[in-house]
Amino acid sequence: MNKFKNIIFDLGGVILDIDYKRTIKAFCDLGITDASELYSKSSQINLFDQLEKGNLSEDVFYSSIRKLSDRILSDSEIRNAWNAILIGLPDENIKLITALKKNHRLFLLSNTNSIHEKAYRKMIIEQYGHFIFDNLFEKMYLSHHLHMRKPDPAIFRFVLKENGLKDDETCFIDDSLQHVQGSRSVGITAFHLDKKSLIEFFKTENENGWEL
Repeated sequence: MNKFKNIIFDLGGVILDIDYKRTIKAFCDLGITDASELYSKSSQINLFDQLEKGNLSEDVFYSSIRKLSDRILSDSEIRNAWNAILIGLPDENIKLITALKKNHRLFLLSNTNSIHEKAYRKMIIEQYGHFIFDNLFEKMYLSHHLHMRKPDPAIFRFVLKENGLKDDETCFIDDSLQHVQGSRSVGITAFHLDKKSLIEFFKTENENGWEL
C-alpha cells in the first residue's frame, strides 16, 4: 500500500507539456538576443520572478520586455512569444490523475502568471469543453495569486497547513530540481521528473505501491 495519501503536482513540464526553448526562440526573433540568459527552466531574472509572484502588472511586463528589445513591439507580439512555451495537455495525464484521485488527495502547485493562466485555461477549455482541473484537484495553488513562488519553503508550508497535510504522508512531483529541493526542505518527499513523462514516472516508480 502506498504511504502517500497526498500528491502535490507541478503543472508545466509535469501535467502540461511546455518547452522553454520555444519562448526563448520567440523572444530572440523579437530582438531579445540574450533571451536564453534571461529566462530558462533553471533560472530567470527578477522581472519574471515578480510576474510569477503577481507583483507586476501585465502592462508593466510588456513595457519591460519592450525595453529589452531593439524593436517597437506590440503587446500581442510579446504575449504570443511568452505563450509559445505552452504546448498542450496530454489526455493520458488526465486519465492517470483521474485514477489517482480515487485513493489520494490531489493538489496542484505552480509557478505561473496571469498571462499564461489565461492562455492554458483557454487551451484546456477548447480541448475538454470545460476547465477540467476543477474536477481533478482538491485545490490549485498558483504563485501569482499567493504572491509566493517555488522554491521558497514558505509556499510549501502554506499548502501543508491550509489543508492539514502531514509532510510524511505527502509527496511532490516537479520537473525543476530547485523546486524539488525546496519541498524537501520542509519534509515533503519530492520526486524530480527530469526526462520522464508523468506516465513513465508512475510506471518506473511503482515500487512505491501507487493505488491506481
